Amino acid sequence: MNHPFLLVGAGLLAGAMNSAAGGGTFVTLPALIFAGLPAVGANTSSTVALFPGSLAGAWAYRDDFRAFQEGLTLRAMLAASLTGSALGALLLLFTSARVFEFVVPWLLLFGTLTFALGRRAEVVLRRFVHIGPRAMLGAQLLLGVYAGYFGGAVGIMMMATWSLFGMRDIRSMNAAKTLLVGASNAVAVVCFIAAGRVWWPETCLVLVAGTAGGYLGARLTRRLDPERVRLGITAVNVAMTGIVFWRAFGRG
Repeated sequence: MNHPFLLVGAGLLAGAMNSAAGGGTFVTLPALIFAGLPAVGANTSSTVALFPGSLAGAWAYRDDFRAFQEGLTLRAMLAASLTGSALGALLLLFTSARVFEFVVPWLLLFGTLTFALGRRAEVVLRRFVHIGPRAMLGAQLLLGVYAGYFGGAVGIMMMATWSLFGMRDIRSMNAAKTLLVGASNAVAVVCFIAAGRVWWPETCLVLVAGTAGGYLGARLTRRLDPERVRLGITAVNVAMTGIVFWRAFGRG
């Protein structure tokens, strides 16, 4: 195994970031690529490694689940997420290594911008856009595809989209987001394991470190200013995205 200390550090940091606000993929994916995994394998392994944390988060929020407005049920949203995630995971498995290596930096950039600007964009969009139940289900299906294929900042995307549907209860939104992201990851994890596309030694190392980082991060971030935490995570995302761009396009 190459660079075990790097993978442990990446897992600790990713777990802490996910406990605070999200963005762990921006650390684990580049770290696994740097450790020698192919890009697709790094993405599948990163998803598996971070999955237990999302599952634990969904359980922690179990008392805060609420029905979506206007008769749109959580069950319907869950079905859309699961279907989309299965499609996204299969799409990833059939994506060639060369294509995915080209796409990864752009996915990271898209996710970084979404994480950094999502709340501001949401405020602006709410003034002009409101979507109904059918459009919301369609949007959730597409978000599920993105979650299964890559997933960076998908939680932020979900909450921003739901706000256009009229949701305002932050606790309820956080609970639903945690459940649906966790469910989407579960489908992707099953697909990746069944396809034999997980690098287990590296994955287990990141998984154990990520679990510890999630616990420590949750204890630490409760004492910190949430806005400063988001700024710190954004800085990490920008740095990792820049490194991946340099490795992909700047060395030739």
